[in-house]
Amino acid sequence: MNKILVETSARHVHVNQETLEALFGAGAELTVKKMLSQPGQFASEQKVTIVGPKGEMPASILGPCRKDNQVELSLTEARKLGIAAPVRESGDIAGTPGCKLVGPAGEVELDCGVIAAKRHIHLTPETAAEFGVQDKQIVSVKIDTDGRSLVFGDVIIRVSASYAPAMHIDTDECNAAGIAGNVEGEIIL
Repeated sequence: MNKILVETSARHVHVNQETLEALFGAGAELTVKKMLSQPGQFASEQKVTIVGPKGEMPASILGPCRKDNQVELSLTEARKLGIAAPVRESGDIAGTPGCKLVGPAGEVELDCGVIAAKRHIHLTPETAAEFGVQDKQIVSVKIDTDGRSLVFGDVIIRVSASYAPAMHIDTDECNAAGIAGNVEGEIIL
């Protein structure tokens, strides 16, 4: 049985160094609050306010800094902000809506970058081979919870030697399955 850890990824922001300095001041650096399951990734102490046409909400910045700015929201959060966020893979931000980010030292208007992250599974090449799956393959994952068990379809496999095996879903998906904390899912081919 192909079991995988299922983690909930709450709303967050990825920024490049230029945006970080515009929001937090010249020479600003992200400081680690908590390491995440993916090697080298962390939740930072730095928070920003995401501003859309209908409202605003706080979000943590994940580090390290990236090449492109990206805001990851659940579809419920995007609607609350008045942003029509498409479901996309992380990094696929061309043609997506933007928003304003506000930090303690300034604000930045993003032309694009707001997405609802497509549910996905991170695997190493070895684990992918063991599970009999390959990069970009679409699978389903069965989650057994008390009273809200379900099967998530349209789950994309992402393979890299730099990953740790885990499935990532957003808070809407977590709530739909009644997940409390991390659970295991079964990959269905």
